[in-house]
Amino acid sequence: MKIHHKILIVFIFFATQLIAQSKTKAPTWQYLFDGKTTKGWVKRGGNAPFEVRGNELIGTCVKDPNNTFLCSEREYGDFIFEIDVNTEGVNTGIQFRSHSTEAYMSGRVHGWQLEIDPTPRAWTGGIYDEARRQWTYIPAINPKAKTAYKGNGTWNKYRIEAIGNTLRTWVNGISVAYLVDTLVEKGFIALQVHAPQNDDNIGQKIRFKNARIQTGQNLQTTPLDDTPVLNFTNTLALQEQKQGWRSLFNGKNLTGWRSAFKTTPPTEGWSVSDGILSIKGSNGSESRTFGDLVTTEQFSAFELCFEFRLTDSANSGVKYFINENLDAKGGSAIGLEYQLLDDEKHPDAQLGAAGNRTLASLYDLIPSYKQEKRFQRSIGAWNYGRIVVSPNNIIQHWLNGFKVVEYERKSNIFTALVARSKYAVFNGFGLNDKGPILLQDHGNSVSFRNIKIKVL
Repeated sequence: MKIHHKILIVFIFFATQLIAQSKTKAPTWQYLFDGKTTKGWVKRGGNAPFEVRGNELIGTCVKDPNNTFLCSEREYGDFIFEIDVNTEGVNTGIQFRSHSTEAYMSGRVHGWQLEIDPTPRAWTGGIYDEARRQWTYIPAINPKAKTAYKGNGTWNKYRIEAIGNTLRTWVNGISVAYLVDTLVEKGFIALQVHAPQNDDNIGQKIRFKNARIQTGQNLQTTPLDDTPVLNFTNTLALQEQKQGWRSLFNGKNLTGWRSAFKTTPPTEGWSVSDGILSIKGSNGSESRTFGDLVTTEQFSAFELCFEFRLTDSANSGVKYFINENLDAKGGSAIGLEYQLLDDEKHPDAQLGAAGNRTLASLYDLIPSYKQEKRFQRSIGAWNYGRIVVSPNNIIQHWLNGFKVVEYERKSNIFTALVARSKYAVFNGFGLNDKGPILLQDHGNSVSFRNIKIKVL
């Protein structure tokens, strides 16, 4: 009986180990094409043909105003996906967590796309929101991504990791995008043949091979790295924490903030609801009703990210290197300003010089470099702002993934610009070594969320 008892114990031990291993074992790869047919896939959108030849799936660009998508019949939530793609020059991409329903634009394919960009702008690996919000993660913020694409007419390997709210992409092993967003949790995968962007595209081919996927639990994700994060939630992703980011706004109250020229937070005008910080509209005057909101901390070299939403005809700003010792004569505290403005309807857009009071400009000093209209967001939509202040005083303004202003604080050119601006009367304007961050009350309703900072 003792021998049998020991055998039973050994059996139970090994059985337990096998069960534990089965729970932690990484999923295996599943190939999505059988090498002979497109079984399990359906074509949507345009009329570009797809054919299976050898171990390749080949799409051909035809004269058609619509993009064509070969879509998986199955939807995927959390997954790791890899594929090799070779384009002769026509734009393409990999849709994921995408959809097609009659209720949305009569069935148009929409959703996330890993962009494959054959042009010199080198945005391959960025994340585009097809037929919805358009460009979301533009690789311009990740310089190493510019060299990831090997060029047209050659094979490039792509990888997508979609785990929970985190979306990450790679091109030829180089990390390109890290996006955090709660918009959609699952959807189909699709291979795109873009509508021709010029006559040369017609007849060009896109070759796909080695499309494979892992799903289920225990997905072995790639370790964290230094890829910049775009996070559209009022939380900190693990990668942001690793990189030194922290929240300036907790989404619940005004902890860490105070009224300008005071030591306590405002008691009216500013409010917090559902993770959104808002200033109530009043009479359109500059900081004379409820007053500006400033951080209790001061900063010198930093990277600041924030989302903002303007209302019709609104004016506001995000200021930095605030100096509350300068006499504002009852107006807004004095400092360098990232302008927030409805350029179409607010009269301030027509004042100043050469558009230096328009959206994302260094207010009254340097106009922002305007994006194409298709990259601009309408009033009432959320915009993503970014201010980078390097230790060497090189400062950048970014808007929705585009760098729109760059200048050197304390330089001769900066001094000359100040001398010709409304700030000429303020001795030492913009020259202090540190200062708080300010959100402006300009008498209009404006909202903020997802305010984060990293000290450089």
